[in-house]
Amino acid sequence: MPERKTLERVERDKKQGKSASTQAGEFVREQVEHVREGKHGVRSAKQAVAIGLSEARRAGVKVGAKANASPATKKKARQDEAKAKDGSPKSAKRSAASTKALKRESKAGASSRALSGQARTAARKRTAADRSAAARKAARTKGAEGRSAAARKAARTRAANRQAQHAH
Repeated sequence: MPERKTLERVERDKKQGKSASTQAGEFVREQVEHVREGKHGVRSAKQAVAIGLSEARRAGVKVGAKANASPATKKKARQDEAKAKDGSPKSAKRSAASTKALKRESKAGASSRALSGQARTAARKRTAADRSAAARKAARTKGAEGRSAAARKAARTRAANRQAQHAH
């Protein structure tokens, strides 16, 4: 069951008209926190993301499965969406069993290294045009202040990279 503060953040995101994936991100963040707190473990960062997305769907966030997702993933997404509608309580036995299984897994899946690796892998699967379009949209929605902050940060990064290049 998602925490109340997560549901409140999702509600706020929804009111602000943010995308479904942004809303789902709150659930994913909650899962990562749970693993880091030691409530349970995960086999990989990918599993933490999958659990978060499943919770989001069950909470009524409209995050569909990707078109190129496996049939099993698509089926799970449909089941989660159906669960969101029927409102029946979670099976206590099944819930306890899955938590018990997750407790045996490691906490390494939520490390910053694992998460950054997962983000890189996910980004690599997207086309250059898709990544570029996402960056353009991000720049549009940032606002003037955000854009100038991003430009300052980019300049710092470029300077640091140039310095590192000359050091070799």
